[in-house]
Amino acid sequence: LAVPTYSHLTYDIVANATQIVNRPDILILEGLNVLQGGDGQVATAARLFVSDFFDFSLYVDAAEDQLESWYLERFARLRETAFNDPRAYFRFYAEMPKEQALARAHEIWRDINLENLRQNIAPTRGRANLVLRKSRNHSVEEVWLRKS
Repeated sequence: LAVPTYSHLTYDIVANATQIVNRPDILILEGLNVLQGGDGQVATAARLFVSDFFDFSLYVDAAEDQLESWYLERFARLRETAFNDPRAYFRFYAEMPKEQALARAHEIWRDINLENLRQNIAPTRGRANLVLRKSRNHSVEEVWLRKS
């Protein structure tokens, strides 16, 4: 299977670049919405979702305030590093005054990321076979394993 290559620098798929996946023993599929199972509507025909083909699924969880803190810390760190690359999609955050950039990061968290977490990501936690609950220092503080 040929899959597109994604660039975190440009925040887009790299033209004419693919990775080949050739019958691996273990394939890890990562994403914010891979456990989604539909819109909650009763379907007239059986619907399939990508998660229906998983042998095992894992959800990494943390408290909302921790997620916000980690997001803001990462944003500040990227602003000082990767966003400084002239080719970076988010270079404008490195060029704006620090206080303005951090205020924008707070807005992005509150208006976009937190809403996405609450509406689309957190509701999928119950579909996971294993939930790892992280503590403030990123260590795993709880492990929840679904019985078969």
